[in-house]
Amino acid sequence: MDRYRKQIRFAPLGKAGQRRLREARVLLVGVGALGSHIASSLVRAGVGQLRLVDRDIVELENLHRQVLYDETDAAAARPKAVAAARRLARINAECELIPMVEDFDRWNLRNLGEPPHLILDGTDNFATRYLLNDYALSVGIPWIYGGAVGSVGRAMAILPGKTPCLRCILPSAPPGGEVGNCETEGILEPVIAQVSAFQTSQAVKILSGNQDQVVRGVFRVDVWQNDYGIQLRDCRPRADCASCALGEYPALQESPTRSLGLCGRDAVQIKPPEGTRIDLRKLAGKLENAVEDLELREHLLRFRAEQCRFHVFPGGRTLVLGTSEESRARSLYDRYVGA
Repeated sequence: MDRYRKQIRFAPLGKAGQRRLREARVLLVGVGALGSHIASSLVRAGVGQLRLVDRDIVELENLHRQVLYDETDAAAARPKAVAAARRLARINAECELIPMVEDFDRWNLRNLGEPPHLILDGTDNFATRYLLNDYALSVGIPWIYGGAVGSVGRAMAILPGKTPCLRCILPSAPPGGEVGNCETEGILEPVIAQVSAFQTSQAVKILSGNQDQVVRGVFRVDVWQNDYGIQLRDCRPRADCASCALGEYPALQESPTRSLGLCGRDAVQIKPPEGTRIDLRKLAGKLENAVEDLELREHLLRFRAEQCRFHVFPGGRTLVLGTSEESRARSLYDRYVGA
């Protein structure tokens, strides 16, 4: 444990806390801006196992804020979960890294095996956040919400039975026009660093056995307007919350949608029925004379057709870039992939 000796010298953590970190299993959903900062910090801190779930690929416009990637990852269109795991393995070979190139939904909850000790939110949409919220509450484990757009960010640690959950504060997702996204509002890297630092600091407290030190409230920051603070300090779970109080966990009952427009991008994700598998090599052979720029890679097949770019993953999940119309994306998917 010599590599962590400066961290161990911090008395509230100490050797006992470091051992707990080494034994911890963490699920990180989303390895983009927040997620790449979080993953780097936790691996450097000595977390024992980190499962990285992300549905997307690295693009050049990610690099100003997503710290685990470089231009070679973008040029190769590497899946973020895979690129992140490769980079993190060079930082700390002792950490068990489990990349999952998937869209996180209630179906792949079954593939997690033993529940993690903590879940961290690096996502960009409220549908996934409500799923994380309800799953964490249903199995009684803490999770940490985080989000940022423009210069403003928010984060909150959720301790089942002790703090409000996400649904207590937001019974339903706010309209997209109210919250904006990185495409409409832009994003500054410093706000990502601030929010992820809050998330990671609370994570280290939870995983090291210092849950009493966790902030009870919503951290809010605006790095442009110099506004920093904690809201809703010491509040309690809502008595009528469908997740906290009633145990209904609505997000665990919802069926995943077949298509989904991606936040702030001219792109749509298409998902086939559960259990679908596609032989990418055979698909490439079928498409060879029908599409342009066909390229088969280790983790995906990509090509161009009808002014759109396609990235097809082994499970049949496909990103259609170049349109935000879900109906058009589904039609193109059926035409060229057909899963």
